[in-house]
Amino acid sequence: MATTADSVLALLREGDMEIEGRLVDASNITLRVQLSDVVKAVYKPIRGERPLWDFPTGTLAAREVAAYELSAALGWDLVPPTVMRDGPLGPGSCQLWLEELVEPPVGFVPSQELPGDWLPVAAAQDEDGHPYVLAHADDPRLARLALFDTIANNADRKGGHVLATPSGGLYGVDHGVCFHTDDKLRTVLWGFGGRPVDPADRAALRAADFSALTPLLSNVELEALTVRIAKTQALPLPPDDRHAIPWPPI
Repeated sequence: MATTADSVLALLREGDMEIEGRLVDASNITLRVQLSDVVKAVYKPIRGERPLWDFPTGTLAAREVAAYELSAALGWDLVPPTVMRDGPLGPGSCQLWLEELVEPPVGFVPSQELPGDWLPVAAAQDEDGHPYVLAHADDPRLARLALFDTIANNADRKGGHVLATPSGGLYGVDHGVCFHTDDKLRTVLWGFGGRPVDPADRAALRAADFSALTPLLSNVELEALTVRIAKTQALPLPPDDRHAIPWPPI
């Protein structure tokens, strides 16, 4: 097993790729692959992307890589290592598969069992009409992920796109619909809305070098990213003029 970030990235870029199977719940072709018998990864070929009306065709893989490069530039380790590479179905994104996971601190909770340190997002009911709450923990790791999504303009932060590891790591995945120039933020992490950005995170945003994103996004998208960084002093509140929560939420 590769043990350093550089060796993992090298394997993702250059390791011999063998397809193990398809993740059937994904909206685009998403394949789990084995790389050089060392690590597993998620390979999303560009040719398997379903066209979207609001994102340029064939750009979702680059947005996946751009999300990793944004996280790396900030030093936040919020996105598993992700590269662009060629594969059996042509060029696409290739992201490290996280083997060991635990339940992430976000989801539907029975209303009467909502922990005191969790933040409610929306009311819900199960099939029998029992009240539930879509909620997440008041966790600084999630708050930073919510800031990351705000900056990246993530249009699809489902609860299932939040992964937690036994060692305390917390990661976001599925970033193909990020970095649009229009306000597209849809997330299950609205519980932090209105909270000021942590000063250390503001400092990281000011100091980061985002040049690695240049070949991955258009000039107007990079300009929009710069504007979002400059204006985000607090985590946003949900908008009232469009859907603010992705479907399905989890």
